[in-house]
This record gives sequence, C-alpha cells and structure tokens, in this order.
Amino acid sequence: MKFCIYGAGAIGGYLAVELALSGQEVCVIARGAHLEAIQKRGLTLKIDGREKIARVPAESDARNFGPQDVVICALKAHQAFESAAHFAPLLGPDTAVVTAMNGIPWWYFYKSGGRFEGRYLDSVDPGGRQWQSIGPQRAIGCVVEPACEVIAPGVIAHHQFNRFILGEPDGSRSSRVLQLSAALTAAGFDAPLRDNIRWNIWLKLWGNVCFNPISALTGATLGRMTGDPDLRALCKTMMQETQAVNEALDVHIPPDMMDRRLAGAAAAADHKMSMLQDLERGRSLEIDALVGVVQELGRLTSVRTPVIDAVLALIKEKARASGLYE
Repeated sequence: MKFCIYGAGAIGGYLAVELALSGQEVCVIARGAHLEAIQKRGLTLKIDGREKIARVPAESDARNFGPQDVVICALKAHQAFESAAHFAPLLGPDTAVVTAMNGIPWWYFYKSGGRFEGRYLDSVDPGGRQWQSIGPQRAIGCVVEPACEVIAPGVIAHHQFNRFILGEPDGSRSSRVLQLSAALTAAGFDAPLRDNIRWNIWLKLWGNVCFNPISALTGATLGRMTGDPDLRALCKTMMQETQAVNEALDVHIPPDMMDRRLAGAAAAADHKMSMLQDLERGRSLEIDALVGVVQELGRLTSVRTPVIDAVLALIKEKARASGLYE
C-alpha cells in the first residue's frame, strides 16, 4: 500500500518508520529542521533499546507526491484544519484519510445516524473546510495510544504502548479498514477494529478534556493532578460534565471507567501532558479539539458544562497571553 504520513512528528514518525521497514511504500510531509534531518539522514526511531532508521521520501509540499492509498493525518487538530487544502494532490478517488489525532474529529457527525447527521463542528472545522476539501467519506477514525516524542530533528523516541484503534464512521468492517488494520499489524502495531469508534474517542477525551488544560494552567504532572484531592476533584467534575455530553449523543460508557481512567493517569505519575509541553516549548496549544468542542457539543445538546466553560476561558486567555492561540 502507498502511505503518506502527513505530519511526521512524534506519532507520525513512529508510524512512518515501522510501516516503511515492514515493506509498505511510505512518504512523509514534515517541515523545518525536522524535514531537513529526514531528507539527509532518514527517520530514526529509538524503541526498546534499539535504533531503527527508515529512509523515506520527505517533503513539505504534498504536490511532490501523487495520490496515495492511505493518508495518515498525524497533525494536531488546528494544524490539520490549516493544512486541509494542501491534501488535494494526495487524494485519489479511493484514498482513505486516517485521523490519527486527539479530540473530537471533524467528521464526527458523518454517518452518525443521529439528529445531527451531516453537521460540521465550528470548534474543530470552522466553515466546514475539512468536510468540504477532504470529504468525510474518506475518513477512518483512529484513537492513538502510543506515547512518543521528537527528541531531536529526525529522531523519534517511543516510550510506551503501540495501539492504534481503528473504526469506520458507520461502524462497518469495510475492505479498506480491514486492509489498513492488516498493514499496521504487519508493521508491529496493535490495530484493533471497533464498530463504534466514537466510544473510544470519548473515553480518551475524558482524560484529555481535563488533564491537558489543568496541566498547562498549573504546571502539574499527571501524578500531581490525580494525587492532590482538589485537583483530582476538578478533573472528575470535568469528566462528569463530558460524560453528560456523550450520553446526550447516545454514546454510553460505564461510569466505572472514570475511576479506571484516573487510576491509569496516576500510574504515569511524572508525565507532563502535551499541552503543558507545548506551552513550555512555545508551540500553539491544541485547545478547541480537546476542550472547546465539548462546550460546543454541550450547547448543541442543551447539556450544561459550567466547569469546562470556566477552565476553557482560563486556558484560552493563558494561551493568548503567551501568543500560542488565536
């Protein structure tokens, strides 16, 4: 299969190396010093005490590559929105686009079967840019579990987990999603298929909606947020508000998963959330797809989210003051 990894950073780079070394035809879109390093020395993956190097075609402009079988978008949600128009050269009649990113995806209401069928979300896709330029019929959902980091230009460090959960928006086991799962599995990933990928999207969001903004506002690690009674209570309240929203959208997750989510976070005690890492490194913050979209969906379903609203206002102002959010 022909794969283009659009955004060969931590997660995208991990995917690119393993897919390329497994025999797939892989090209990558990157930029800056990271791109230059890939072009000169290839992509390096440090994993399990080993070093793997994949020499893959790398460019900043998709026009240098033709149509692909699969485009894996590993950008952050706001970067994906900004780049949507640039996907065109990669898209053939049957190209699938895998949204390997955090938060609620732009295609969420495509083939959802609910009262909001066909609606785009302003918080993650203002004006429906991705909906119109990429097309929701191309989308395959993906929940990303690995923890990876770009430790130097062209160098990715894998820390833990290898699971990429996949699912069609309509829940079907299409030939394309079966082929994708098989290709990822052959590359050494755990790539299970789910008939309700939105369930998994919401479960992961329960953590991201609170841990990310609170970490950026306070500087706290996961261990601190789950260990301090007041911060833990704040996290749980935000999770409960998020749960009320996904329940209103007919996505039902057992309540005991909340405590399991908190316990899992506590186990990664020293981990800094991505939003805090981005703040410290002067990178734009991924606020809307993780927090703002829950507020939007709450208003859409008439579910009140007062604590999420308050935290959202605070993290937006902090990010604006740092020049990291528009």
